[in-house]
Amino acid sequence: MSNESAALDLATAYSAVSDLYRGTELDIHEVCRQQRHISPIYEGDFITQFGVPTNAGTKQGTKPTYALFKYQDVMAVLRDGATYTSGFIAEGLGAFFDGLIILAMDGDEHRKVRALLQPAFMPETVNKWRPQIDQVIREEYIQKMLPDKKADLMKFGLELPIRVMYALMGFPSDDPSKYKQYAAWALAIVGGNQIDPAKMDEARRQAGLAVKGLYDALADVVVKRRAEGSQGDDVVGRLLRAEYEGRTLDDHEVITFTRSLLPAAGETTTRMFGSVMTLLLTTPGLLERVKADRTLINKLMDETTRFEPVATFKVRETAKEVEFHGVKIPKGSFVQCMVISANRDEDAFENADKFDIDRKTKPSFGFGFGPHMCIGQFVAKLEISSAVNAILDLLPNLRLDPTQPVPVISGAQLRGVSKLPVIWD
Repeated sequence: MSNESAALDLATAYSAVSDLYRGTELDIHEVCRQQRHISPIYEGDFITQFGVPTNAGTKQGTKPTYALFKYQDVMAVLRDGATYTSGFIAEGLGAFFDGLIILAMDGDEHRKVRALLQPAFMPETVNKWRPQIDQVIREEYIQKMLPDKKADLMKFGLELPIRVMYALMGFPSDDPSKYKQYAAWALAIVGGNQIDPAKMDEARRQAGLAVKGLYDALADVVVKRRAEGSQGDDVVGRLLRAEYEGRTLDDHEVITFTRSLLPAAGETTTRMFGSVMTLLLTTPGLLERVKADRTLINKLMDETTRFEPVATFKVRETAKEVEFHGVKIPKGSFVQCMVISANRDEDAFENADKFDIDRKTKPSFGFGFGPHMCIGQFVAKLEISSAVNAILDLLPNLRLDPTQPVPVISGAQLRGVSKLPVIWD
């Protein structure tokens, strides 16, 4: 397969997922703001008006459903994995992974699998990759863009996280067409979570092919690595050596666990990168400040995930009856935690609708919260900070291309920008 056709597949798959999760023309920030002022709890399926799927798949709409909007309420749900469970995801998005998807695990099983995977994603492991990531960004991407003096940064933003994350997983990174194909398959799996009946069968068929394609590709890597002695600090190497419930994992488990991490590995980082760069280039005076003081990049990323989280909501299922604001929620109900609302709750954040990297540090929910907090957040932040540093170092007088529309962050779920046209001197 040529690099070009794989890249096309990747871009097409990314666009298809964006379209699926973009939803209706409603402004989700505005709808949530109005709801916060009417009532902190909504009885019914709040998400349905936006026309986007949830992780519940076809179970969406089959159970009593409630939505929460306030910071403290969302925190209470996300922090308590025993009362608010995620197992239902195994039948939605998780159905494509034989149910072996960390998002769909609860209790002891989740803790054990998390403990197995976590070390590969902790700062001390991830930081060892920084020199390699810096080199990839500068030499494989930015240097090649220099002569053009203009670019759509989203093309770089789409490929980079995939290139880095797949090396971190343990895929060989000497053949770009291969990992672009794997990434396109991972996106096709996310695209299988279709709610439009007319598109459902075809989306699920494509997801099924992608699941098999990814499994076979990973099987090649895992079998070869085991035969070579299971070395390496990457995810596959660590899983091959790991103990799980007093035994080592077999090939099927290593393949399935690694595969379940892949859909999130690239595209959420791509979206976050686009939002970080958009806010950096559209907030007056911010570019000059960050260029002069690179320690501000961490604050820039944290405030971006508060102000424009990629995932706008999280769904949980109640394991017992609970009560919020005088409303009893029966056992077995879905609770939609509106992260995008909690992150702009006026009672939690001063001037909540203002993008301000100088605000006092406070947890927000852009990477989730509690037991299911995003396992790859340190990798995402490392990639984005390396990318921003390289862009500021190597693209002099960077600015938005005045001949193109200003990028707008949008989407009812999986928010981001589709294009990020820039020029430099």
